[in-house]
Amino acid sequence: MYISIDMAEFKRFFIVFLLIFGLILAENDTLGAIDFSPDAYGSLSDIYAVDSNAGLTAFPILRIPMGGQAEGMGTAYTAVANDLTFIEWNPAGSSMLANTEAGFFHNNWIADTKIESIVFASRLNHLGYAAGVKWLYTPFSEYNMYGNRVSKGYYSEGVVTLNISYNFLAGYYFSGISLGANLKGAFRFMPDYSTADDKGENEGSVIPGSGLSQSAIMGMVDLGALVRFNVLKFYNAREKNTSAALVVSNLGPPSKDEPLPTSITAGLSYKPIRPLTIAVDFTYPLNMQDIALSEKPSWAAGFNVNITDFLSMRAGLLGRYGGYRFTIGSSVDLGKIALDLNYSLDLLTQFTPLNRISLGARINLGDQGRKEKADHIDALYLSGLEAYNAGNYSQARSDWQEALSIDPRFDPAKEGLSLIQNSGILDTRIESMQSLDEDYL
Repeated sequence: MYISIDMAEFKRFFIVFLLIFGLILAENDTLGAIDFSPDAYGSLSDIYAVDSNAGLTAFPILRIPMGGQAEGMGTAYTAVANDLTFIEWNPAGSSMLANTEAGFFHNNWIADTKIESIVFASRLNHLGYAAGVKWLYTPFSEYNMYGNRVSKGYYSEGVVTLNISYNFLAGYYFSGISLGANLKGAFRFMPDYSTADDKGENEGSVIPGSGLSQSAIMGMVDLGALVRFNVLKFYNAREKNTSAALVVSNLGPPSKDEPLPTSITAGLSYKPIRPLTIAVDFTYPLNMQDIALSEKPSWAAGFNVNITDFLSMRAGLLGRYGGYRFTIGSSVDLGKIALDLNYSLDLLTQFTPLNRISLGARINLGDQGRKEKADHIDALYLSGLEAYNAGNYSQARSDWQEALSIDPRFDPAKEGLSLIQNSGILDTRIESMQSLDEDYL
């Protein structure tokens, strides 16, 4: 018995299911939450130690992922960096980006705290560039001892990022070394709040400018390097199957005597087979105000597998001293639009499990004609190869020179021209030897 499946109908059903499921969870923080008993809480607190230096840095928004594939792989993404979420994890990714993309992300964080993000990324030949805005907001309400509201508004943090990178030494055999930088400006806004009496009770008198005293503006930079190469590759493709990366994030001066969450991250990714990508990251936090107060190192590991040409699944685990964050996710690629959905079980901030959902949509704006250009170069190279094998060196030279005029880094055409030059030198030597023989006779 055979069951016929209409892939188009299945695709539409799966997308609708993901959207409905994601929206329900995004609006219901407690759906599916796991409640631990006091005994279980005690056993967990005994097992997991707490990093005494945690929480000493400013701007937590800088450490919360916006979503997408990066979050779905547990943030083990510095060496993957193959879609626009690279902007949070490795600024070198833009110069190796396959397509121009625009993305919108929503992250349902803790309680009523939400994070919204918008990113645009593109590249021109070996120069990549991107821009992004990320905004965290949560309702701020304050009541006096009589239960009357005396202060309201939103506590919010935001980050604006400008990115640029360049891929050096790229060629046909070597993908090059990409170096990139993010210039970031962050702000924190706190609404005005009231005073408290000696007992700590709210008197209900709002202090003008009190919120401004807690607000802040700060600038910082990210620096990143990315290189791709082949190691133990068990499939045929022009893409490289292994990547290595090194990133310094959030490098800048303290804000209101609070250090930024500066860190150094080394990452490695590997594709043993075409559908599967696995990655690991190791991060070393740095308290630039006092190195002795730096948090303990953390690690992340994750994978992404392409189930079909339109559906991929991913999962990852982030481990820090005293807790873990487990994430699973999926992506549905509709060609021009890709939809991302991630679910995280977070034990980094508390022992009681925190469930949250992030949603994202990425718009593919094309590759700026790069594939068409690459196909044309390949056709010229093959045409030149056929001409060379037929002994038509002038035609082969013409084809390969045209290929190099389009892409000066296309190494096979350089090798072909070198063969023609060497063949010409050899022919000249043969003619010279023949001439000597005739003179001798």
